[in-house]
Amino acid sequence: MARYYFDIHDGQWLTRDDVGFDCDGQEAIRTEAMQVLPAIARDGVPKDGNRQAFTVLVRNEDNLTVYTATMTFAGLWLGEEVPPAMGAEANSLD
Repeated sequence: MARYYFDIHDGQWLTRDDVGFDCDGQEAIRTEAMQVLPAIARDGVPKDGNRQAFTVLVRNEDNLTVYTATMTFAGLWLGEEVPPAMGAEANSLD
């Protein structure tokens, strides 16, 4: 089994994995990435915004990126109500 490192990029910062995980093949790497991303996103989605992407970059023991996956949060206001941060004046057409 080979060791792989799962670095996380949040659109601003790259956090490098110095410990890594032992993975037995491509499916194990993919499965680990699928488990890492939601765990990171759960605490990292911005409280004051509607967009955030998290990318995991998987490196092998030779420091080569072998796999990448991204999870994106995108919020969009819909409906008749104006979001609290926007006043009625922001929607006027004058």
